[in-house]
Amino acid sequence: MSIRTNKMKAVAVLLKQLTTTRRKFHERGRDESFDGKLEKLRLDLNKIKDVFVEVKKKEEELLDTLAQVYDHLRKLERVKLDEDMNGICQRIRDSAHNLLPTLVFDDSSKEEDDKIFHSSKDLVQPHQDSWTMEDYDQLSLPSRNCLLSLFIFPENAVIKKRNAINLWIGEGLITNNKKETAEEEGEDVIDDLLKCGVIVRCGNGNDPFANRFRILPGDLHGVSNLIRDFDYIRSSPLQLDSKKVTVGGVHTKNVTLRNIFNIGASYLNFRPQWTTELRNLEVLQLGRWQDSALHHIEVGSQEFLKDLRYLKELKYLSLRGMSRIFEVPSSIAELEKLLILDVKACHNLERLPDDISSMKSLTHLIMSDCCLLEGMPKGIEKLTNLEVLKGLLISTPEKTPCKISDLVNLGKLRQLSIRIGSEAEIRDGEFKGLEDFLALEKLKISWSVSDPKYAYIGVILPSSLRKLHLECFPGKSLEGWVLPIIHRFRFISTELKITGGKLESMEVNVERGTVEIVRLKYLKQLKVDIDYLKALFPELRYVEVKQVSNISYLQHQWPWPYELAFKP
Repeated sequence: MSIRTNKMKAVAVLLKQLTTTRRKFHERGRDESFDGKLEKLRLDLNKIKDVFVEVKKKEEELLDTLAQVYDHLRKLERVKLDEDMNGICQRIRDSAHNLLPTLVFDDSSKEEDDKIFHSSKDLVQPHQDSWTMEDYDQLSLPSRNCLLSLFIFPENAVIKKRNAINLWIGEGLITNNKKETAEEEGEDVIDDLLKCGVIVRCGNGNDPFANRFRILPGDLHGVSNLIRDFDYIRSSPLQLDSKKVTVGGVHTKNVTLRNIFNIGASYLNFRPQWTTELRNLEVLQLGRWQDSALHHIEVGSQEFLKDLRYLKELKYLSLRGMSRIFEVPSSIAELEKLLILDVKACHNLERLPDDISSMKSLTHLIMSDCCLLEGMPKGIEKLTNLEVLKGLLISTPEKTPCKISDLVNLGKLRQLSIRIGSEAEIRDGEFKGLEDFLALEKLKISWSVSDPKYAYIGVILPSSLRKLHLECFPGKSLEGWVLPIIHRFRFISTELKITGGKLESMEVNVERGTVEIVRLKYLKQLKVDIDYLKALFPELRYVEVKQVSNISYLQHQWPWPYELAFKP
């Protein structure tokens, strides 16, 4: 069948051919890089598989509207036209905007509403191609060091803000002090780099919070000596940038290394006793730093993990996104100086150490998106320096020995993500304990179960919270959820994000709510009206909607992200 024969089936035909082609390429020899590009194509095609159906539907809506207007005009129905002119114009605009979102109508009567939905324009930086030494000289000393540390990454690389801050913490470039935490200092550095124009935000320019950035090319001739001196101070970091790399021996012999970064290696092998020459190592970034899961990293064997116990100076360990890691050995608990342990998206990972209570220095424990994890280690509640805990699994009491209420003594905890597993046994009042987390600012709750009974778990949120993310919420309505989200300071925005799940209605009791940002994504059954959202959240100033099928929003040209206008 030709792609042009039936446009309604064009994408389906293309997807079928793509599957056949990938299989044939695999038979000739697997190329991970090329296969990753084919996978990206598949994902993009899936997003648009219903586009022609939607376009045809929108075409019919517009034609119906125009036909009605034509009949009024042909029959000279002056009274009908006069009474309904505003409604007629609005329907034409709505139908046309549904079909072609980039079509702009001038509507001065909507100016006040428009102010609500336009984010602060000063967040969108003017375009520039590079930075100079004058820009560099404006930076504070911590910002200069943090910027120079980023030159290990490829030119124009897009870096997730959270990954950069974690790296700076591991390198000791930012630390906790009396006035602010290392995370807060990292945010200050990002703001400084943005202000001086050495990095630029990535993503939708209207979004108040951009979590990715790109480093602009700089005057490398002017800063080359600074970079060289900086690397000398850090003992010249080792960059793993070949496709296949063997760590140990020739790479590290007679060299004092404190930092190893996996910049572009997809296949890692480790020589026996590979840590012999690396006893001073402080940063070990083996996992992916890229935002996309298409960057595949695989190890020949997980036996190399047993030698980690000898890296007594290690402060930062990332195994993020690595395949063929099934278990993190208990010996890792001997790394008492470790600040950050990141095993996010290790999709083969089934077991963590039985007890990690000795890792007293840990500030970041990141275990999210590890779908095969069977349980949680003992001793999490004893890690009193924890500031970020992601991926806490709620399962049976045997597999989750630590209750949520046990974590209340983690007085520095600012970020917490919880996954309700398929075997979850929710203890009475377990989620009410969240109210006592006095420092908690960001909370994410994910559901791996679709039973609606798990939706209403008696959550009481802390007053310090400024971001709530519900993922795969199994209930049809938020009724029964109380969102006591208030500002500690007026300049802090409060964000509600809901992705995936069975939600049908946004009905919710928000007595003290000052929600300013709402993000709704992948909610095929949700019925929501933008005017209702504005009434529900009076402080609302930004809305992001992606792949929500039943939404009424097209009163005029809003500055939405492209995904909303597209609605595949």
